[in-house]
Amino acid sequence: MFIFLDIDGVLVPARSWEKPVLLSDAFPTFSINAVQALRSLIKENTQIILTTSHRFRFTIQEWKSIFRNRGVEVVSIEKLPESDSYNTNRKEDILRWLAQRPSIDNYIILDDDKSLNDLPSEVKNKLILTQSTVGLTEADVSSFL
Repeated sequence: MFIFLDIDGVLVPARSWEKPVLLSDAFPTFSINAVQALRSLIKENTQIILTTSHRFRFTIQEWKSIFRNRGVEVVSIEKLPESDSYNTNRKEDILRWLAQRPSIDNYIILDDDKSLNDLPSEVKNKLILTQSTVGLTEADVSSFL
């Protein structure tokens, strides 16, 4: 299974009134609830595809360490490629990735970006749209499964 994963508003609640707590790797802590919910989705063959705007700040090995240091063991991580066009958005980037791999249908999109509501219905059905100030919850996951 593939998980398209945003970070802000999913694993790190976006609360403008709170300064995020950074760990020694200079990245914010993840919500405990979000970590538990994400762990319930990750299976042995799960591949994380980072869609977050932070995805190019760290190497794949650094990302694995970031996740491990926050209680999430991830074997396979890749980054959604940067678009050649300045006019694309996450929705278009995800659709392009999926179009290049038409046989893949076992995926979930975890994001708080409301523009993803405009995804085609067959893709939107695989979207867990989180509340940005709360992040991913067990209720989000259970309502999806």
